[in-house]
Amino acid sequence: MRSTKLIYLVLPMLMVLAVFLAMPTPASARPAQVVVGISVGIAPPPLPYYEQPICPGEGYIWTPGYWAWDGTDYYWVPGTWVMAPFVGGYWTPGYWGWGGSAFFWHEGYWGPEVGFYGGIDYGYGYGGVGYEGGRWDRGAFRYNTSVTHVDVNVIHNTYEQPVTRVEPGRVAYNGGTGGIQRQPTAGEEAAAGKRRVGPTSEQSQHDQAARSNPTQHFASNHGQPGVAATGRAGDFSHGQPATTRPEYRPPTEGGNNGGNTGGHPSNATPHENAPAEHNNPPAHTNAPAEPNNPPAEHNNPPARTNAPTHENAPPANNNPPAHTNPPPHENPPAHPAPAPKPAKPPKNDKGSGGDQEPKH
Repeated sequence: MRSTKLIYLVLPMLMVLAVFLAMPTPASARPAQVVVGISVGIAPPPLPYYEQPICPGEGYIWTPGYWAWDGTDYYWVPGTWVMAPFVGGYWTPGYWGWGGSAFFWHEGYWGPEVGFYGGIDYGYGYGGVGYEGGRWDRGAFRYNTSVTHVDVNVIHNTYEQPVTRVEPGRVAYNGGTGGIQRQPTAGEEAAAGKRRVGPTSEQSQHDQAARSNPTQHFASNHGQPGVAATGRAGDFSHGQPATTRPEYRPPTEGGNNGGNTGGHPSNATPHENAPAEHNNPPAHTNAPAEPNNPPAEHNNPPARTNAPTHENAPPANNNPPAHTNPPPHENPPAHPAPAPKPAKPPKNDKGSGGDQEPKH
């Protein structure tokens, strides 16, 4: 009897222990920036160009905009200012990466260091490697005014350090045809393994607001969202629209975003083909080729000058050269051929006789 009671007492305890051991590891203890279960067969559209809204106050950190997927279409989540969830926290943006058969989304996260975000040039401090828009200093965040839009009359924790690039690039994914060809460094991989926090509730609500807004979807905006950036998360009523990329922006080289220009011709997907009109500016750089053609035309006439085309085509133009020559009056001597016409003196005799004929 005692053995039976003992079994009934121990058995439930063993079952509880087995369930506890079988429980999944908490998300906070998992490796940072795991691939979210989102895969898409179509490459994300190029990043739109936009102006960064002014920072609303101290402690806010810029989180760049990105293309998200709702199951049927890409939609633009505006870049926005967000309060860091803890002192010393940096935002590592999410990114799309080619996985061999589809594009997979790598979720962004907060951590003590900036990790790998695909080498994507999100602009405004996120040039593909790390973050140059500011840094933590003795518990306060300091802003780099050369790349971050802040009111120095309100925010005094600032400094100025030149940055290679400011505006966002074009390519929105890593790997694959036309994507950024860059792998994480040892330091970036180490950053992913440190303490991390996923997107805040404020960021998640911001994402949902963009998803529920039809004008943010590529099918409606064709790569030019009406709200490309906001001063605060979720505030779409005072957002910055996507604007035309400056003329100087496309033909760029060097910096942390060398793969940026290489992505322009990668119009392998419908989404990339649509905004491909912005790739025309580089074509404007070829415009000098048009002036080269006229000179080429002018070069042809010199080839024809051997067969005096200018003399044949516009004989009337021979008179100007005649006037340019000092002896324009030599033409009258050239008229000596008609000189035999003094037979008409009867008409001229009314004046001064034949002395006026040479004057003519």
